[in-house]
Amino acid sequence: MSAGDRLRDAIEAAYPRLTSISDSDAAIPPAPGKWSPKEVIGHLIDSASNNHQRFVRANFTDDLIFAGYDQEKWVILGNYANAPWMSLLSLFREFNLQIARVMDSTPSSVRDAPRSRHNLHQVAWSSVPESQPATLGYFMNDYVDHLEHHLRQIGTVL
Repeated sequence: MSAGDRLRDAIEAAYPRLTSISDSDAAIPPAPGKWSPKEVIGHLIDSASNNHQRFVRANFTDDLIFAGYDQEKWVILGNYANAPWMSLLSLFREFNLQIARVMDSTPSSVRDAPRSRHNLHQVAWSSVPESQPATLGYFMNDYVDHLEHHLRQIGTVL
């Protein structure tokens, strides 16, 4: 199954469950120092924002070198804890469906080309050693793995 199909399936499977959570329940962190469901979805929106650009730019470069970001600071600055739950879910869903379209329109010759220059040891959820080549396809699937991980976290909180 392609990364785009996996991403669409993950979003479509999770969305009805997520929309069944009340705004007030989505604001409650599962434990001190942990993100609330609102903040987890906010983090996934930040991840979508960063990775959308990475996936698009990788179509036009020979490497997979990407800027990182401080996820904790982004979640705080995004003020997701105080955002309307349904608004967050709508943005999360639509942004990821656009990313799935980018994944689908990336030619296999670009997606599957080994790239010796990358920093997936720093920016991927499941890192690739710097000494090993990596592909954009791997990074796209890694994005979906990361998203599914966080959706499972929300599921265990409920």
